[in-house]
Amino acid sequence: MSTTDVLPLHADPHVHARRWRTLGVLCLSLTIVMIANLSLNLALPSIARDLEAGTGELQWMVDAYALVFAGLLFSAGTLGDRYGRKGALQVGLVLFLVGSGIALLAQTAAVVVVARVVMGVAAAFVMPSTLSIISNVFAPEERSRAIAVWAGVAAGGAALGPVASGLLLEHFWWGSVFLLNVPLALAALVAGRWLVPTSRDPEQRPVDVPGALLSIVGVGALVYAIIEAPEVGWAARETLAGLAVAVAGLGLFVWRELTARHPMLDLALFRDRRFGVATAGIGLTYFTLFGSFFLTAQFLQLVLGLSPFEAGLVQMPVSLTMLVVAPQVPRFVDRYGPRAVIATGLLLVAMGMAVVTRFDEGTPAVVAAVAFVPTAVGIGATGAPLTALMMAAVPPARAGMGSAMNNASREVGGALGVAILGTVLSARYGAALAPALAGLPADGAAAADGGLAGALDVARDLPAAAGARLADAARAAFVDGFTTAAGAAAVLGVAVAAGAWLLLPRREEAAPGDETGAGTVADEVEALDVLGLDDADGDGDVGVVGAGLSD
Repeated sequence: MSTTDVLPLHADPHVHARRWRTLGVLCLSLTIVMIANLSLNLALPSIARDLEAGTGELQWMVDAYALVFAGLLFSAGTLGDRYGRKGALQVGLVLFLVGSGIALLAQTAAVVVVARVVMGVAAAFVMPSTLSIISNVFAPEERSRAIAVWAGVAAGGAALGPVASGLLLEHFWWGSVFLLNVPLALAALVAGRWLVPTSRDPEQRPVDVPGALLSIVGVGALVYAIIEAPEVGWAARETLAGLAVAVAGLGLFVWRELTARHPMLDLALFRDRRFGVATAGIGLTYFTLFGSFFLTAQFLQLVLGLSPFEAGLVQMPVSLTMLVVAPQVPRFVDRYGPRAVIATGLLLVAMGMAVVTRFDEGTPAVVAAVAFVPTAVGIGATGAPLTALMMAAVPPARAGMGSAMNNASREVGGALGVAILGTVLSARYGAALAPALAGLPADGAAAADGGLAGALDVARDLPAAAGARLADAARAAFVDGFTTAAGAAAVLGVAVAAGAWLLLPRREEAAPGDETGAGTVADEVEALDVLGLDDADGDGDVGVVGAGLSD
């Protein structure tokens, strides 16, 4: 039987009858991924105290998840299509349980990092599988509605993560943020056993295993070098070795992708300046989002003295603002064009970071919450048009590659945001705190220099007056580093906004890569909206943005 004779999965009456219950299982699975992406930030101060973790170790707890997730998106999506999407989803859920178990038993920071690596692998299998199954279970006329529900759950999960984690941390130990994954994953596994149908793509594409491994090695070594440099020095052997491995890994990755018969990423796409600018813009927005969340969680708890739950409430408006803004963006793109909307959104991201540079130790929590609203509006405003430009530069037959690149740029951008902004903070913190460490014992000075949590612990063991002076100096040094990192993000935002204004198409220009001549980039945004749908070829088939697949 030819592939054209295969009955679509959504035409099966049994699958059709339970399609909305299937969607419920998929949304539950997605919620685990979204919560795991952001919930750890609020637990970092507690982990730093209980496990005596330094800033570099805390950064790796966050980055390990995002880097592995991004690096495996292409290959995990291909494996699901080739060997079965339901199986890939269930493997991911089991790995979430394994990773959560490792974290719950962790007695050192290194074990927590290992747990996050396992969870990153899990997320790489879960997220593309949910979208691929939705595309097969729902008929074209219902697919957009199903994806709309999926998109709402994604945004809601991002908002729920910090609040749920904060509530747990109010009453339990730091490991409770990982315990949250267990009942959700078990429920999704059990329900999915009966409600999720088995499916696979009849057109099986080989997995670019060398490309996937090289990308993980290259990016991982680069971030490792950035994180470790403030601790050991930029000229230290560890830093230089990490940079050398990064250059070699990324160089071999480029060579592999240029010569492979079935590359994981078609590098020729970057010849289109619109694809390159869109990739940079998406990476910047998530660079700022994840980097600022990582630093702000510590600022709110260790500097302002908020509880984890209160800190979660302060950060929740960021996710909720993006949820409200994103659906309104297509009408503005229609009216003003993608260049104006994207450049304005990136400037708003920079504006929010510029406001943060005015923070000090006495900044009220409500001011901190409001200060991030411009950044949230900017991130919400740029997502859909940047995605449209990226997808418009990709031929319809390669929509899955564009989708994977979209999601990978978000994850890698977020991971680098944590690493680079954390590095800027660490360097500035150490320089500003150095005078206050004079006269302390060597072990106390080393602990205080390693991060604000360590400094506050040392201060508690000192006589009252000396402890108060050290605590005040450490908080001031942290705020100095925090505002310096925010300033660096603001400058980067302005630079990328200028590049977007100069390089992106004007309103009247046709969409790049639009082989049908069907319309402008604004029309592409209408088609994609915030739901990640692209049906530009008119065949009723949907390329799902961020899924790393095309069915």
